[in-house]
This record gives sequence, C-alpha cells and structure tokens, in this order.
Amino acid sequence: MAASHAAFSFAGYRHTTRVIPLPKGGRSNYKQAMPTLRVVDSITELSPVDAGCIAVSGSHGGLSSARYALAARPLLSIFNDAGVGKDSAGVAALDFLQASGLAACTVSHKSARIGEALSTMCDGVISYANPLALMLGVQVSEGCQRVLDKLQTH
Repeated sequence: MAASHAAFSFAGYRHTTRVIPLPKGGRSNYKQAMPTLRVVDSITELSPVDAGCIAVSGSHGGLSSARYALAARPLLSIFNDAGVGKDSAGVAALDFLQASGLAACTVSHKSARIGEALSTMCDGVISYANPLALMLGVQVSEGCQRVLDKLQTH
C-alpha cells in the first residue's frame, strides 16, 4: 500500500463536517459548514442520509452508478471513467446527473484504479466534468485531491 493511501485505509471512511461558529456581528461574515466527504469503493454504499456530501467513489461513471448517486443526491459525485467505452458509457452518469441538477465528474482510468475510492482520491486526475461540476470549480486535468481541497476550503 502506498504511503499516500495509509491514512485512509479503512473502508467507509467518513470525514466529519466542520461547523464554523458565527462571528461576532451576525451572519454577514458567516461561512457554511464544509460538506461531508464520503469515500466509498462503490457508489451503492451511499444513502439518502449522505445528501449534500462530496462522494468520492471507485465506481464507473455509467448509468447504473448514476441511479445510485441520484437516490443519495450528493453535492458532487466523483467516478472513474472506466476507459469511457462504447457510446461513452463510462461517463454517461455526467449528463444523467446534470439533467437532475447534480454535479458529477470522472477521473481517468489511467490515473486511478477502478473500484478503489482511495486511488480515485489520492491518484485520480479529472478527465470529464458536467457543467454543474465545472461551476463548483472542478477542472479537467486537475488532481482529485486538489479538487477536494478547494471544495472543502471555500
């Protein structure tokens, strides 16, 4: 196991939400709490209680995975493009989730192992993103970890 994976070696790692107290003087300077980070080998591990989270998965970005993400409604779903495949089946989740108002992107199968969320998070490089993901600040060719760092500090 690579050192970059050692800190997150247990399945179902759940990052806790950080609550930022209101500053003196009211809500004008209030920043919302950071979204929960869910790192799951399979998108099927998400449930409706994960709504609003950032979901990093090892799942392919096909339609079957998209349906599980739709049921859970994360703020952002990150999949593996699985080599894209025939008729772009490996990234079909992006358009499907966009049509449902959900941000989604994929990492390249050449940068991260399919089925391993820790590889997606630590090694993945964004290969495709839907317009809602782009609006969140996701950029193609950017490392997944960098995307997560940006989303959790804004």
